Amino acid sequence: MADTKKIADKAERKKVKREARKKAAPKAKRTTPRGAQKKKVKKMARGQSKR
Repeated sequence: MADTKKIADKAERKKVKREARKKAAPKAKRTTPRGAQKKKVKKMARGQSKR
């Protein structure tokens, strides 16, 4: 991503970022599914009151 810290004008900054994004190489496809590192939650027991 282009360094846009010095650009004060919002529209100008947006334009520079867009151009940088177009020039950047495309990201590689994911090898693992999204959220694979997320902590897994155990299912609650059926029939147990929650309160």
